[in-house]
Amino acid sequence: MVNKKSRAEVRSKKHKRMRNHLSGTAERPRLSVFRSNQHIYAQIIDDTVGNTLCSASSLDKDVAKSLKKTNDVEAATAVGAAIGKKAVDKGIKEVVFDRGGYIYQGKVQALADAAREAGLEF
Repeated sequence: MVNKKSRAEVRSKKHKRMRNHLSGTAERPRLSVFRSNQHIYAQIIDDTVGNTLCSASSLDKDVAKSLKKTNDVEAATAVGAAIGKKAVDKGIKEVVFDRGGYIYQGKVQALADAAREAGLEF
């Protein structure tokens, strides 16, 4: 009998594998993405000290007020623009993109493109 692993298990294992060679530093922090069924979250993290430098999500009041739904590509674009603006305001220009084991398409790609348009380089 063939046992198929759940998508969450596969994503988690893929994320752990990616994190072996991705790390954020003070000069180039890590932009981490997490998707839930209801929301999308992004954080910029300095892994050398374990600090979150800034974060944005579809739960934020300024992001959520312009959205109909909080779990679609439009919400991901708004979160990407918000995290990019917050990062540039703090003087962060370059980041390492950590897609969290998710496939780079749809919501993750929309968040990344919006962050790039807001001024982040990766």
